[in-house]
Amino acid sequence: MKRLALVPCVVLLLALSVRAAEVDTSTVATAMAAAADNYLASLKADQLPKAAMDFHDPARRDWHNIPKPERKGIQFRDMNAEQRERCHALIKSALSESGYEKAVKIMSLESNLREGEKGQSGTPFRDPERYFLTIFGKPGAAGDWGWSFEGHHFSLNFAIHDGQVVGDSPSFWGANPATVKIFIEGGPEVGARTLANEEQLAFDLLHSFDDAQRKLVVIADKAPDDYRNAGNPEPPREPPVGLAAGHMTKPQQDKFKALLESYLSHLAKPLADRRVEEIKSSNPGAIHFAWWGSIEPGVGHYYRVQGPTFVLELVNIQSDPAGNKANHIHSVWRNLSDDFGVAAK
Repeated sequence: MKRLALVPCVVLLLALSVRAAEVDTSTVATAMAAAADNYLASLKADQLPKAAMDFHDPARRDWHNIPKPERKGIQFRDMNAEQRERCHALIKSALSESGYEKAVKIMSLESNLREGEKGQSGTPFRDPERYFLTIFGKPGAAGDWGWSFEGHHFSLNFAIHDGQVVGDSPSFWGANPATVKIFIEGGPEVGARTLANEEQLAFDLLHSFDDAQRKLVVIADKAPDDYRNAGNPEPPREPPVGLAAGHMTKPQQDKFKALLESYLSHLAKPLADRRVEEIKSSNPGAIHFAWWGSIEPGVGHYYRVQGPTFVLELVNIQSDPAGNKANHIHSVWRNLSDDFGVAAK
């Protein structure tokens, strides 16, 4: 076996050095509470029972990326113009500018699906306004509250305790088509790749490994049908597999870092910093990267990144409505210690 040029595992997240206790998410939590209150204040009396639920209601942990016929909360389509604006303000409070733009693009792809599946029987209803917002508990600086925004290929879930964000997962980001082949009014331009970095940077990392490393990384030549524990309130907890970051070279660790940052960049900076510090505090050298399926684009593939505190999965195996293979991405980030802001079982 070729001897690897090992480097200290801290290189993986070199640019961020704050300690866990120093990560203050109160600015984001305050902005979320203000936006949630503004949204609730805009609702009519008959909308409130759907819009707001108890924080401890089991429905808070009922989530999925599929086009479900029924969901909790109020549908974006059923909001008036003012309510829609305030709903978007809440989403913006949690995301970076680029993350928000990506979220809007994911929702707009429903127009592409609707057009691409036109004439097919038995297909789910596609609608870029079929996304639902739910508030749990009373927004504020004390106690527990949270919110979710969810629909096909997109799911955000946040929990806040005493003015600090304590949960920001499950976080699901999908795209169908992953690369737009045909322009549809209301959808992204031709060539748009909604989750380009999340997919391409993983290929770049994979192709940087030598033969000995690749034997550890590539688990199987066929990708699984989907990510694990879809819709399950608990994340998957199998042991990590693949190659650990501590056994990567410095350039490979840099590529691995860039891949993780493509997901962290979805969030408002304090929330991204919180995730980073959780990773740093739990041995980043133990984060594993593993691959299933084709090592080239256009054929089904799947990768998994798993460390002591989180698991990240991306699968691209399904075809788009036009039949282009492996052009339909599912990606999900789950926190192993406090998914939904709940302590691990």
